[in-house]
Amino acid sequence: MATPTTAPAPQRHLASTPTSVHSASSIQASTPMKGGSTTTDGEKHYTHETINQVTKHEQNHGQLKNFSMLSLIGLAYCVLNSWTAMASSLSIVLPSGGPVAMLWGLCVSFVGNLATAASLAEIVHVFPTSGGPYHMSHILAPLSWAPQISWVTGWLACAGWVTLTATTGSLAAALLLGMYGLSHDEFESQPYQTFVIYTGFIVIATFINIYGSRLLPLINSAAIIWSLAGATVILIVCLATSAPNYQSASYVFGTLINETGFPNGIAFILGLLQSSFGLIGIDALSHMVEEIPEPHKNVPRAMIAAVCIGAGSSWVLLLALLFVMRDPATAITSTAGSLLATIYQATGNVAGSICLQVFPLVSMEFAAQGILCAASRQVFAFARDEGLPFSGFFGKADPKTGVPVRAVLFVAVWVEIFALIYFGSSAAFNAILSVSVVLLNISYIIPIILLLARGRHLLRPESFPSPTWTLGPILGPVANVVAVSFTAMTTVFFLFPPSAKPTGSSMNYAVAVMGIVFILSVITWLFQGRKTFTGPRDLGGLLELARAEVNDERVLSRQGTRRRESRSRERAHGEEKTVA
Repeated sequence: MATPTTAPAPQRHLASTPTSVHSASSIQASTPMKGGSTTTDGEKHYTHETINQVTKHEQNHGQLKNFSMLSLIGLAYCVLNSWTAMASSLSIVLPSGGPVAMLWGLCVSFVGNLATAASLAEIVHVFPTSGGPYHMSHILAPLSWAPQISWVTGWLACAGWVTLTATTGSLAAALLLGMYGLSHDEFESQPYQTFVIYTGFIVIATFINIYGSRLLPLINSAAIIWSLAGATVILIVCLATSAPNYQSASYVFGTLINETGFPNGIAFILGLLQSSFGLIGIDALSHMVEEIPEPHKNVPRAMIAAVCIGAGSSWVLLLALLFVMRDPATAITSTAGSLLATIYQATGNVAGSICLQVFPLVSMEFAAQGILCAASRQVFAFARDEGLPFSGFFGKADPKTGVPVRAVLFVAVWVEIFALIYFGSSAAFNAILSVSVVLLNISYIIPIILLLARGRHLLRPESFPSPTWTLGPILGPVANVVAVSFTAMTTVFFLFPPSAKPTGSSMNYAVAVMGIVFILSVITWLFQGRKTFTGPRDLGGLLELARAEVNDERVLSRQGTRRRESRSRERAHGEEKTVA
C-alpha cells in the first residue's frame, strides 16, 4: 500500500500529544478542549473546570458516563459470555480433545488471553480511545506506515465484531431448538427455524441498543448476576441429581478423545477453539471509553476482571459437566445439543433440564445486546475516521441520545446476511465462529507486535505522568510475547477443518472469509483510504480528556498529601507547646 497522496485540511494539534511517539505530529483534535493553563515549556495542565467542561459537552451529546464498576465488568463479562459460550459449543471440543481439551485447554487459552488482555489493558491505560486496537496501532506504528496499518487493523476488527455478533444468534437458535427437540424425539430442526429464531434475538438486541441505551448499565449489571447465578444453579442441580453416579477423576482429568483424524496434538489445539471463543472480545470496553468514567483506570481493571471471572466460572462448570456426562458420544450427536444432552444425562428429567437451559438462553440474549453494542461502537469509530464506505452516513450518532443508530443497524443488517448462510451450509456456524476468533485476535496482536518491535518507551509519552497500571519492564514484554505466540499458533490451526478428511459441507471456510476481508480492505484503501484516511480524527480529544483526568488526580493527590503533612506538623508543634 502506498502512503496517502491527498490529506484532509490540517487541524489543530494538541499540546498534550506524546512527543515520544510519532503521533506528536499526527494526532489531531476534532473537539479542542478549553480550560487549564500552559507552562513555559508548552505542557498543558488541567483542572476540575476542564473536566467539567468536557463532561458537560458529552452529556449534551447523550454520552452520560453512568457505568459503575459492576456494570463495566458486567458489560465485559456478558460480551465474553464465557461459560455459556463454552458450554453451548461442547460439540466442538468433545471430538477434538475431549475432557483434556475442555479443562487443560481452557487453562492454556486463559494464559494466552490473559496475556493479550493485560497487554492491551496497559496500552488502553495510556491511550484510552474508542477505536481500540486500530487506534492503538496508529499510535504505535511508524509515522510513514501508521495509516495503512491502522486501516487494516480497523477492517479486521470491524469484520471480527460483526461475525462475533452473528454467533450469538446461532447459539441462541441452537439452544431454543434443542429445548423443543428434547421433548419431541422425532423433531428435526429446519434451516428456516434457525433463521427465524436467530433473527428474533438480533432484533431484540438491536431494539435494546437503540431505544434502551440509558438502561445498558443496569442491563449489564443484571447480566453478570444472572449468568453467575445460572452457572451456580446448573452446577448444584446436576451434581445433586447425578450423585453418586459420577465419572471417575481419571476420566475427567486425563481422557483425550480424538475423532478428527489428525494427530492428538493437533486435535488438542483444534479443541482450543471452544475456550478461545469463550474468552474473545476482550477489547469491548475500549470501544466504550467515551461512555465510561475514568476510562484509563476502569477499562484495564474491568478487562482483566472479566477474563479471570469468565475463565474461572467456566472451568468450574465444565468440570461439573464432565463428572455428570455419562455418555459423551450421545452428547456429541444429540439433536438437543451437547449442553442440554449433558444436563439431561445428569437429571434424567426433561422438564427440569429444559428449565435449566433457560439460564444460558437468557445469557445469550444479554450477550447479543452487549456484543452488538461493542460492535456498533467499533464500526462508528472507524466510520467517523473515514475508514468505511459511506463513512459520512454511518459515522454519525443520534443528536438526542448520542447512540450511533446507523452503526447499530449496519451491524444488524450484516449479521442478518450471515444468517442466510445457514440455508446453504451446515458448517456455517463453525466457519463464522472461527472467523470471529481469528480476526479479532489478529487485530489484538498488531498493536502488541508494534509495541514489542518499537519499544516500551512508547508507553511513556512526555505529557503523560508515570502510568499507574503497568506490567513493568520484565513482565510486560513476557506478556506481549505470550500473547503473540498464542495467537500465531491458534490462528493457523483454527483455520483447519474439523476433521482430516473434510467434505464440502464440513469444510472450514473461515480462510475464505478472511481472504474476502483482506481483499476488501486493500481495494477500499486503493480507491478511498489512501486519499481520505489519515488515522483517528477524534484521538486527540479523547487523549486530552483522559490525561486531564490523570493529571487532575495526581494534582489532587499531591494536594491531599501536602494537607496531611501540614496537619501533622501543626499537631507536632502543638504537642511541643504543651510539653513546654
